[in-house]
Amino acid sequence: MGGTHFQMRRVVLPFAAFVALGALAACGESNTSVAPPPPKVTVTTPEKRAVTTYLEATGNTAAVNTANLVARVPGFLTSVNYNDGDYVKKGTLLFTIEPESYELKYKQAQAAEAAAAATVKQTQADYDRQVDLQARGTASKATLDTSTANRDTALANYQQAQVNTKLAEINYGYTSVTAPFDGIVTARTVSVGEYVGANSQPTVLATIVQHDPIYVNFTINERDLLNIREEIRRRGLTAEDLKKIPVYVGLQTESGYPHTGTFDYASPTVDASTGTLAGRAIFQNPTRVLLPGFFVRVRIPTGKQDDALLVPDVALGSDQSGRYVLTVNKDNVVEQHNVDVGTLEGTMRVINKGITADDRVIIAGLLRAIPGQKVDAQTAAAPAVPAAKK
Repeated sequence: MGGTHFQMRRVVLPFAAFVALGALAACGESNTSVAPPPPKVTVTTPEKRAVTTYLEATGNTAAVNTANLVARVPGFLTSVNYNDGDYVKKGTLLFTIEPESYELKYKQAQAAEAAAAATVKQTQADYDRQVDLQARGTASKATLDTSTANRDTALANYQQAQVNTKLAEINYGYTSVTAPFDGIVTARTVSVGEYVGANSQPTVLATIVQHDPIYVNFTINERDLLNIREEIRRRGLTAEDLKKIPVYVGLQTESGYPHTGTFDYASPTVDASTGTLAGRAIFQNPTRVLLPGFFVRVRIPTGKQDDALLVPDVALGSDQSGRYVLTVNKDNVVEQHNVDVGTLEGTMRVINKGITADDRVIIAGLLRAIPGQKVDAQTAAAPAVPAAKK
């Protein structure tokens, strides 16, 4: 009896193991036949609202005025009257070039002018006397001619003396090099005691740069230019109206466009080699945040769209054909739409062409979305509406 029970156990155990293996095999066959679920993505419909349209470009800042301070007369540099990098006002004395010798030449010219004026007075009196005597018949015509020539020569010498005095005064003024406008003066290139102004080329003593106001130069491509010209015609704007158009710029490290200026100039011709038009704006810059040579982002309002479509900027992709968005159709199949994009409004991008207000645009899970394949589309929750202020 005991032996029979032992034999039954030996038979049951292999059979149970066989059943278990069969169950596992059946389970494996079931797993291979079940397709994986479609990937989940988040979709939203475009937001429709009125927006201001902008022209966006890249520009660079440039000084309104930049001037090399040069030695306009030869001489020894006697003083430097500023510190390198100082901000100075117009008329501030910056350099002095040996003024004593030029002052003496000026005084010498003044004395010569005074002597010439006295000679003119004397010869004029003699001429008047000879004219009177000639009228009374007591002086010869030759004497009158001599007196006339002396008077005219004295007048010419006096005019020359006046010119010499003016030139001496100008050269004396050149011994003081002053700031031609408000600005920052660069490091000097010469030292006190150095002889300057003797070469055929003027000696550059330093450079002064005006920072306030400041220009921003940028270019407009041909397509944008044509659109702007059409908008100008539609609105009937004049050249003076254009100069009142605001221009916004932002530095590479700044958020948005915090600096506001006005449109200042547009080139009368398009550059045929690049197909662009050069433009310029002017900005007040009292704190000198903008320095000449900076690259800036430029934004210029060009009009308004009453029913613009906007999607989150993160929804856009790009390939060789341009910018695109992925949408989900009624069968939850992913589709790719090439789009014409407009300006950026915060985190939202204006879509000018390529989608409709009813399209479901994928805004999350983009890496899992493949055009032509199904997805599990989850609609994004509507943003919370802030409570009304009391």
